Amino acid sequence: MSLQAGIVGLPNVGKSTLFNAITKKHILAANYPFATIEPNVGVVTVPDERLDFLVSLYNPKSIVPTTFEFIDIAGLVSGAASGEGLGNKFLSHIREVDAIVHVVRCFDDENITHVEGATNPIRDVEIINTELILADLEIVLNRLGKIEKKAETTKDKEAIKEVLVLKKVKDNLEKNITLRNVSFDEDELLLLKNFNFITLKKVIYVANVDEVSASVGDNEYSLKLKEYADKENSSVIVMCAKLESDLADLQDEEKSQFLKDVGISSSGLDKLIFATYDLLGLATFFTSGADECRAWTFRKGMKAPSCAGIIHSDFERGFIRAEVMSFNDLYELGSELKVKENGRMRVEGKDYLMQDGDIVYFRFNV
Repeated sequence: MSLQAGIVGLPNVGKSTLFNAITKKHILAANYPFATIEPNVGVVTVPDERLDFLVSLYNPKSIVPTTFEFIDIAGLVSGAASGEGLGNKFLSHIREVDAIVHVVRCFDDENITHVEGATNPIRDVEIINTELILADLEIVLNRLGKIEKKAETTKDKEAIKEVLVLKKVKDNLEKNITLRNVSFDEDELLLLKNFNFITLKKVIYVANVDEVSASVGDNEYSLKLKEYADKENSSVIVMCAKLESDLADLQDEEKSQFLKDVGISSSGLDKLIFATYDLLGLATFFTSGADECRAWTFRKGMKAPSCAGIIHSDFERGFIRAEVMSFNDLYELGSELKVKENGRMRVEGKDYLMQDGDIVYFRFNV
């Protein structure tokens, strides 16, 4: 299951520095706008202590953690929707991702140019949001120009329905409201899915602070960003991208000591990975044995046959049943045998909703 989170923000806010930390790829992170033009893609391993436990229990020949992709998208500027700063090209990259990580500069540094002249996180966020709104509005207006005529002349029910939904979208965008803050029912969302609207995507904000603020947990800028995010039910991860980039090259033991020395309880990067994973509505199930211990990503709400299909299409097509135990049961009892002896190994059918932490063996026949 290939899922992507796009890293966006104004130029010089720390996007590429954060990307370096996330992927441990040392890409260009320069002190001038548009250092990134083509999007850089990095695969992220999701830290999971449950997989570590399974490995210690089964001692498998192969270990495969779950992953998803972060994409570093070039900095947007005011006027991007009309093509400023190669904006149209950058906006097209954002349309392709599943969720947005919006990096916001929350530090002062006279040695790092700010494209708007001074640090102001709310202004910066609104510049990006305005450009994304304008880009979505252009798509709505283009489509309405075509579908309205069809609805009027043919009285086609589906065309009329589409017009009503798009007018609702248009009205909100013209009020400068992002679509993720608009209430849509399931039918409306299904219709809107075809348009891939940017402002309908979920967002998580990264308050990029200095090292001192990172050790404290906040500063005046990050607090303002949190207040703004609360109003749209979005979350904020506070971190120092430069510090996280430095940490990326250290071994786990060195990393723990470094964090302790600077007074930070846990890596902001790990918090971001978990938060983005959750933002995308993702969860993890496991397959375990002597040959391989593997974590698999699935969307919350998926049933057992669909999850079997993530492993192989034949598993879904010929699905018979799923033999399931929860990670908590295995951890508590200490072995697969004891899980069975205590009656906690379950046999589930086609309607079973997979749960985060399920350890499963799929039975199928094709």
